[in-house]
Amino acid sequence: MRLIGPMSRQSRPNQASGFRPQGFSFAAARWEVQAGGDAVKQPSRWIMATEFSQKRGKHRDDNPLSSAVDFLLANARLVLGVGGAAVLGIATLAVKRLIDRATSPPDKDDVKAEQKSIEESWQELSLLKASTRPQPKQRKEDLSQLQPSSAQASPAPEPEPPRDTVALTLSKLSPNSQTPLCLTLQERLLMYYQHRVVVSESDITLAKQLAGDIAQELQNYLRSKFPELPFGALSPRSPLYDGLEAVAADHTCLFAPLVLEPNLWSFIPGEDTIANDPYYWVIRRTQLEYFPRGSSPWDRFVVGGYLSSSVLLEALRKVLVGSVNWPAIGSMLDCLIRPGVVSEELLLEVQHDQLELSIVIFPTAESEDRTLIAKPQEGLLENLWQQDFYQAEVSKLQELDSADLGARCHCLQLLQGICRHHPSLNKLNVNHLAQVILHLSEAETDWAEDSLADRFQQVIMELIGYLEEGSLPCYFNQRINLFSSLQEEEIDDMGFALYNAVMAPELLLS
Repeated sequence: MRLIGPMSRQSRPNQASGFRPQGFSFAAARWEVQAGGDAVKQPSRWIMATEFSQKRGKHRDDNPLSSAVDFLLANARLVLGVGGAAVLGIATLAVKRLIDRATSPPDKDDVKAEQKSIEESWQELSLLKASTRPQPKQRKEDLSQLQPSSAQASPAPEPEPPRDTVALTLSKLSPNSQTPLCLTLQERLLMYYQHRVVVSESDITLAKQLAGDIAQELQNYLRSKFPELPFGALSPRSPLYDGLEAVAADHTCLFAPLVLEPNLWSFIPGEDTIANDPYYWVIRRTQLEYFPRGSSPWDRFVVGGYLSSSVLLEALRKVLVGSVNWPAIGSMLDCLIRPGVVSEELLLEVQHDQLELSIVIFPTAESEDRTLIAKPQEGLLENLWQQDFYQAEVSKLQELDSADLGARCHCLQLLQGICRHHPSLNKLNVNHLAQVILHLSEAETDWAEDSLADRFQQVIMELIGYLEEGSLPCYFNQRINLFSSLQEEEIDDMGFALYNAVMAPELLLS
């Protein structure tokens, strides 16, 4: 699915306009041409207006009202006498000055005086705002002491010791700072990371402990309930364990590996099957002529000669929902554990006094350097196993950052936090974002911390390009489209949100 036609990687940032309103560039061009055409005429218009105002000020004495006032003052002495004429003249002169001041442009001295009064008013207002804390009351001992005379010079304040540069930067970026600052995108990203992305160490430690304890209890139950099914050690795996957790320590995964006999099972890529999707694999039962069905404990989950992921998930769901005594395990761990009945995944919802944790259990099968996980699928993919690239993605990112002291993992955490907070971008998971960063690392080598804002904007542009194409090729297998599970409406919503953020990145940080 494509939103617009395909484009090359070099031209993608300039062609990321599939979500751009039509006619915007043409209207801007017309405005620039019109503004350029009037650039020559505009100064003359201002000069003509200024000369017109000056001429009005010079000839305001030729006004008929002024002539009438002069005639009245000249003949008032004959009618009112000397005293009355003087009083009338003073009053008339005051009215005339008011009229002249109202109809004439302000003088330079008046403007300067007005600006000075405005500046003084703002200074007084800032002093009033600064003095928010009330002064402490004096004690009786202080009142009994002699007050220093006003003539005595106050001691000079001691010079303030130089502050740490990092502390000064953090104080400027603090949200409690009273001074409004025009922050750069780099500073905004650092503020967002500090206040909305970073997870406390106490929450991370508690989430790890709960996940580990639940994994141990679940493994003990599976071994006692199904001793014939050889499960490997259940291991938690998520960004929580790789230092990449963002926003909250509220979700993790448990991998339950299946110990398969190598001579009885073979892994076949999905592109060699009727599904024709390289993202998925099938696990076929082999050697049936020598080892008939029933020779392997996993034969009970075979459908049509293949190990069915959906049948295995349904069997484990019945165990989690109806057999495991979760209230007893929860009381032992000081938490409340509920299996997800509505969710299609094998979900456990954990409620603790300090946090809430969601644990998703994935049966896995490993062969050589690949890991396959059982996830709920529909249609032709119902019995297939999806290949998981998370561990390979994290290892590659950490390897690249270690080589050049880059900030790729830092950028990944920022993007995770933004996508989790944005309603239109929450479908972009850590795998999508890590893959985009890995692709960008092939073309861009400067991933220093000082270049975080530039790399952040580049990732946004790359994402827009992939959404326009409707395809995100996997870094480890270019034939896999990681956007294949997204709906067309979801891609449109994400592209529109990201396109709006190109001109105003702060929209994503609000």
